[in-house]
Amino acid sequence: MESGAGKHWTEEEVKALLSVWSEKNIRKQLHGTLRNKGIFIYIAKRLQELGVCRDWKQCRAKYKNLKYEYRTVKYAHNSGDVTKTMKFFHDLDAILRYEPLTQLAAEENGRCSATETQLNTSPTTDSTQGNPTSAIEASKTPAFIPTVANEGGKHWTVNEVRALIRIWSDKNIQQQLEGTVRNKRIFEQVAARLQKFGIDRDWKQCRTKYKNLKHEYKSVKGAQDSGSTSKSMKFFNELDAILGHSTMEQGSKSDNDESERPPEWTEAKSEKDSIEMPGDTGEEDSVSNMSEDLQVADIKKVSDSDDVTVNTTPENQAALHIMKETAMTKIPEDEGDIADSTPAALEATQIKKETIDIDDDSISTTSEDRSCTPVAKRMVGTDNHIPLEEAQNHFKVITVNDTGAGKHWSDNEVRALINIWSDEKIQQMLEGATRNKEIFEEIARRLMKRGIDRDWKQCRTKYKNLKYEYRALQKENDHLGNPRRKMRFYDEVDSILRRQPLGPSSWGCESSSLLSVGDVTANTGSLSIKRKTWNDEVSPVPLKKSASENTILHFQKLLTERVHTVTEGKKLLLERLCKQEEMQDLNRTQLYADPSAIQQVPAPAPAAVAMAPAASDLKLGKKVNEGKTKEVYELPDMPGCVLMQSKDQITAGNAARKDRMEGKAAISNTTTSCVFQLLQEAGIKTAFVRKQSDTAFIAAHCEMIPIEWVCRRIATGSFLKRNPGVKEGYKFYPPKIEMFYKDDANNDPQWSEEQLIEAKFCFAGLTIGQTEVDIMARSTQAIFEILEKSWQPQNCTLVDLKIEFGVNILTKEIVLADVIDNDSWRLWPSGDRSQQKDKQSYRDLKEVTPEALQMVKRNFEWVAERVELLLKTKSQGRVVVLMGSPSDLSHCEKIKKACATFGIPCELRVTSAHKGPDETLRIKAEYEGDGIPTVFVAVAGRSNGLGPVMSGNTAYPVVNCPPLSADWGTQDVWSSLRLPSGLGCPTTLSPEGAAQFAAQIFGLNNHLVWAKLRSNMLNTWISLKQADKKLRECTL
Repeated sequence: MESGAGKHWTEEEVKALLSVWSEKNIRKQLHGTLRNKGIFIYIAKRLQELGVCRDWKQCRAKYKNLKYEYRTVKYAHNSGDVTKTMKFFHDLDAILRYEPLTQLAAEENGRCSATETQLNTSPTTDSTQGNPTSAIEASKTPAFIPTVANEGGKHWTVNEVRALIRIWSDKNIQQQLEGTVRNKRIFEQVAARLQKFGIDRDWKQCRTKYKNLKHEYKSVKGAQDSGSTSKSMKFFNELDAILGHSTMEQGSKSDNDESERPPEWTEAKSEKDSIEMPGDTGEEDSVSNMSEDLQVADIKKVSDSDDVTVNTTPENQAALHIMKETAMTKIPEDEGDIADSTPAALEATQIKKETIDIDDDSISTTSEDRSCTPVAKRMVGTDNHIPLEEAQNHFKVITVNDTGAGKHWSDNEVRALINIWSDEKIQQMLEGATRNKEIFEEIARRLMKRGIDRDWKQCRTKYKNLKYEYRALQKENDHLGNPRRKMRFYDEVDSILRRQPLGPSSWGCESSSLLSVGDVTANTGSLSIKRKTWNDEVSPVPLKKSASENTILHFQKLLTERVHTVTEGKKLLLERLCKQEEMQDLNRTQLYADPSAIQQVPAPAPAAVAMAPAASDLKLGKKVNEGKTKEVYELPDMPGCVLMQSKDQITAGNAARKDRMEGKAAISNTTTSCVFQLLQEAGIKTAFVRKQSDTAFIAAHCEMIPIEWVCRRIATGSFLKRNPGVKEGYKFYPPKIEMFYKDDANNDPQWSEEQLIEAKFCFAGLTIGQTEVDIMARSTQAIFEILEKSWQPQNCTLVDLKIEFGVNILTKEIVLADVIDNDSWRLWPSGDRSQQKDKQSYRDLKEVTPEALQMVKRNFEWVAERVELLLKTKSQGRVVVLMGSPSDLSHCEKIKKACATFGIPCELRVTSAHKGPDETLRIKAEYEGDGIPTVFVAVAGRSNGLGPVMSGNTAYPVVNCPPLSADWGTQDVWSSLRLPSGLGCPTTLSPEGAAQFAAQIFGLNNHLVWAKLRSNMLNTWISLKQADKKLRECTL
């Protein structure tokens, strides 16, 4: 764990840090890098060599503090105030004056843009200007500094952007990028090609820059199309040539002459033996256009061919070395295929050479019973033919580790997949099957007959993506009133999912029609559907197309039986799931509602929640409300519930600053759903019902109380402005509770309890009085403490929290409502404000740029990833109940049941310390030996020897819970209370009390158990408060 970013730095430690910081390579790495963990890890190691023990976070915090203080003093000096100074100012001035300066330069169109000029950093200049460490730099070679997750914040120079656009302009790259959702491999290829130009960027950085350029281009293009000519950007013409689907003119290329290009480009051009990546045909086409992948595909085959030559440059030798380590299988029909292929065909050849990715959906396995790949030329002349020119491009080189799920599907491949999908029999099999591997293996085989090499996982992924995209469009078009948008192959997918016949013209260039029964029977054996309804005598031998009509009818009968069986199984499964959901919903209602409230809930409501339609079929009613970041819709099919739809929008200062952040809706929805689930499982009453989709969740319909409740542990932000004299970092014990009336026009003024009571608000029939205000205040503190405790295992400090309450229109009770996402709190990892991950990072932006929004988005994603961990705990624990006799079983069952409410496993054992002390100690040793923290509960009546014996022989906690009888209870209890010296064995008579005692022990290290304990305290207090209110109302 970090030792503390705020620990005092001595003067010697600061000097050591400055000496490392002043090195050229360190300065170069630090400039413009947002994610710099690897650099500061390196700096920390260097400091250790100098005898300074600091971790990387402390180094980064000190680095930022020194820069901030230096710039404050420098600004004062530039303003004429020479009295302001700081320690090490001259040392910092010698370092920071070498940072690139941002200047405004006029472009050809008269627009001002930011360009970078760098001061001379040669050793000669360093010595003349007084750099204190120039001698050190001259004597040392630049050290390797590791990069840790540099995903996109590092500044791109003009030359780097030009190189990226040059590669992007490659038609092959553009075709792969169009319509591809999973494009990791494409950007890995782009990054590899950038490295040939001497540009070191990983695939994530390339993808981020690609997206930013597209976003900026579309913004400028949209402004220009609407008549605004003032908005422009750098590289607009080059991007317009790419994204406008028009080729670059030769004249625009000649503008970027050799003097403007990086020297690495000229070197790459002058090396005539170098190999360029596939499809990279720039204006200097002196290098080979042959696919590098093809050259390294197979040494033996290529070396034997007379028509293919491999250059022996260092790049080729490295590629050949890599090829030797990759297990590859080449499957041409004969060796002449290589010689007969044209260079264009060779360049278009798709060669799979990626390693296995960690993502589950990207891992693919080839079908076990696929023995070989039919050559495309065999298809010529058949019904499912493809042109001969295209067949030449179907030469395949397949690696053993073919991952494949993210590989781009061409239009012809998708058409072929939809053609097979439209087969009635395939549709019936897909509708009735839960495990459908065999079906997609069959689809993959049919695609193989058409010369398309896709494994079953790729087919299933593409099938799911097409269905998802279609249903998403249907939902938007039918329910949200959007104008009908289209997707590629919308009509074809629509005709399948709506069961309308496909016309022959629907397939474009595909001339093949739906497969006949004969085509199905030809693959009966390879289908290999393993179901109990299949008769044992059915042979897996493939049938010929010339099979008899009886065989065809027999197969159809078997297929019909299988579909019927699977459909019946699906119905049974759905009925079972519905019953489970109904029971869960009933339990939830009983747990969170008063008995009187349960009677008020209409009978269809629980069924509506349990049997709610899927996300794609959910019918939306009218819009109830719309805020800055969400919309609320009624649900006609679920009375008493609403849909909370998040928006891709981030705001600050009551929407004074507002920006669109792609993906924020999904991030916020994930965060809110996890937080509400955590609180609900703990026992806090919330409006949350369940997560409905990536960007929406279902909640109970509430009338919102227009008060924002804020709970603070640390003084920061607006509290410091309203309370001058309080220093930032002051801690409140207990947490500070504040309330603010929601009024954007008056900037949400702070209210007191008295103002809220005197407002006499009434929502859903409930008047907000002193009791309701007290309940909300107590609940706010409990919710904050639960979340604060939950973030501690993640080494995060919850600084403050903002929540809102509403009145459930059905139960008439106050519940936690609205949302709790990354806009609702301040989170400081390691307690360090400089590492904040909440929306404050957006509020603090001086200027909102695409790169800055990416940084904010990464913070939000960081929180969304870790908030899911709040639902889990690494801490283990159990309760072992030892009973002296089986007659005590009913008493022990009560303890076990109470432990279950806290989520603690409980085991029951029978042993007697009087009659079998050796067995008792053996059982004790058994539980001590596995290392799981254990609390022993001794249940023994009459003379209790079990608890004292266990307490005297184990370091684990032991609690007595004797089952006292009415006759001798007052005498028997003394054997549990009066113990010999040296024994610490508390006694509780209540079984629930024994379970709670164990939970309090485990709650010290288990935030989930602690949350249930804290929630029980709150709910007990609320029940007493409400009982007192009812009693006073009856008395009055």
